[in-house]
Amino acid sequence: MYDLQTRSPTGGQRFDVTALTDEDDHAPLGEAFRAGDERALAEAYARWSSLVYTIAVRSLGDPGEAEDVTQKVFIKAWNGRANFQPSRSLLPGWLVGITRHTVADAHEARSRRRRVEEAVLGELPLSQADGSMDVADRVMMSDELRRLDPVPRQIMQLAFYDDLTHTQIADNLGMPLGTVKSHIRRSLTRLRTRLEANDDTH
Repeated sequence: MYDLQTRSPTGGQRFDVTALTDEDDHAPLGEAFRAGDERALAEAYARWSSLVYTIAVRSLGDPGEAEDVTQKVFIKAWNGRANFQPSRSLLPGWLVGITRHTVADAHEARSRRRRVEEAVLGELPLSQADGSMDVADRVMMSDELRRLDPVPRQIMQLAFYDDLTHTQIADNLGMPLGTVKSHIRRSLTRLRTRLEANDDTH
């Protein structure tokens, strides 16, 4: 995360954060934020990070995820500050809008990981997978499967693409059923970690 201390970047417009004490001071703060004054970023974070966190934790129900969302919201806001129009909206309202989109992304990421796990574990019939997993899900899954070692990759491909049950995979490969299940569990753990890492970069 950015250093949220009250300092100004070289050549940036300086803003008197100490003057921001009234309820109607959002407009000048917004102008300073859009201009790239990190003192305004620090003030915005101090004022509204708890609001962003509260919205996130109430929707996601997970404090850790809510903390991640809070950080992402302010990073997105700072990186996209050129799109903020102080004459059209107040900074806290704009931040809430970013929060809602970021929370929605977090829910979708959570659902994507669950769909992948349910499909491979057989809890969701893979004949229905095309209806529950979009193209992006399947492309990402295919890319992650290629990273696995040959044997677990073959097992996961049979489960994910050929719609075989664990027993059918064991018969097909001449492996004990327990070995097939162990490979799938280990592979899912690795895939989950990588999918979560991919989600964190967006």
